[in-house]
Amino acid sequence: MGHEAGTNQSVERAVAVLRAFARTSALRVTEVAKLAGLRQSTASRLLSTLEQADFVERDTDGLYRLGADLITLAGVAVNGHPVHHAARQPAQSLAASTGLGANIAVRRGDEAFYLCNFEGRLAPRSFALTGRRNPLHATALGKCLLISLPPAVRRELLGELERYTPRTITEHDVLDAAIDEAVWQGYATETEELSLSRACLAAPLRDRTGQVVAALSLSGPSSVVDLPTREQELSRLLVEAADAINSQLGHHGPTDHQIPAPVRHDQRSRS
Repeated sequence: MGHEAGTNQSVERAVAVLRAFARTSALRVTEVAKLAGLRQSTASRLLSTLEQADFVERDTDGLYRLGADLITLAGVAVNGHPVHHAARQPAQSLAASTGLGANIAVRRGDEAFYLCNFEGRLAPRSFALTGRRNPLHATALGKCLLISLPPAVRRELLGELERYTPRTITEHDVLDAAIDEAVWQGYATETEELSLSRACLAAPLRDRTGQVVAALSLSGPSSVVDLPTREQELSRLLVEAADAINSQLGHHGPTDHQIPAPVRHDQRSRS
């Protein structure tokens, strides 16, 4: 039992070392040790082992980065995910036709986890969203991912709603209303709730039982998305793509949404 406990502890420490790179791509041993909560000697030993396995690599300046073998494993994991398999082509086509970013996310606890994203010509990014996480309450994707949860469960899951910009929803009653609107319309919207000068529309993706298992979004600069004038056009394209993905996921139930006339965004409830 002692050997098993020691082995498990070694694995946990190695995982902590790898997770230290989640927000910073290049780290020194001292930085890894601090972020992983380990002694420097322990972090150094684990990094050496991980380097031999090609899970991390070190440059001439002594900086460590995640290694190529992790890209291989990540590719296998993503390509084997049923939502990614069903949504990849429709999302890519949506990005190409609209010029906006098309993103697929699933819920992981109280965060939206990005399975994949495609950049449109009008919404380039300097980094990939795949593998990143964002708060549920401050994103259109997150509002869709919360649809299948009762309000009481949402409150327990999210707790106090953190403010990211002056437009972030920070009251649960307002969030409930936004989610109800998403159910009725068939899509959710978000303008500068997570970051300034960004806007997004998202639609829920459902499995054969009708449960929301993921969400599809269109995103980009607020000036390009231009919800006040383009919401009806973009939401129709988004919902059509989501319906096609739902069919691939086995959801063939009746369409329970409609696309209303565009709503003035200054009339929507904001916290």
